[in-house]
Amino acid sequence: MSYTQDSAAVVAQRAQIEAALADYPHLNEESLAAVIRWYRKDASAFDVAMLASNEAIAEPYRRFRADHIDPMTGKDVMKGLLVAAAVGLVVFFIIWRVA
Repeated sequence: MSYTQDSAAVVAQRAQIEAALADYPHLNEESLAAVIRWYRKDASAFDVAMLASNEAIAEPYRRFRADHIDPMTGKDVMKGLLVAAAVGLVVFFIIWRVA
């Protein structure tokens, strides 16, 4: 594929996502899963910015983000606890080594 074809495909896919988000929260499970998958796996920062700045879908996009993208999950909490524990261990060993 050439650069132009790739760009056209990306624009077409983003247009499909915009159309789906316009119907949010009344999406079927398949469409919702496709939007979430696109958002988490395929969307570039530019794609996300284009969606966020589209006034026509501002409210459905905000609700979609609040419902499916932004909430802190148990996995996020576990990552935070692991980082805090690692930092705590490093500080403990530094203090123990100095004393």
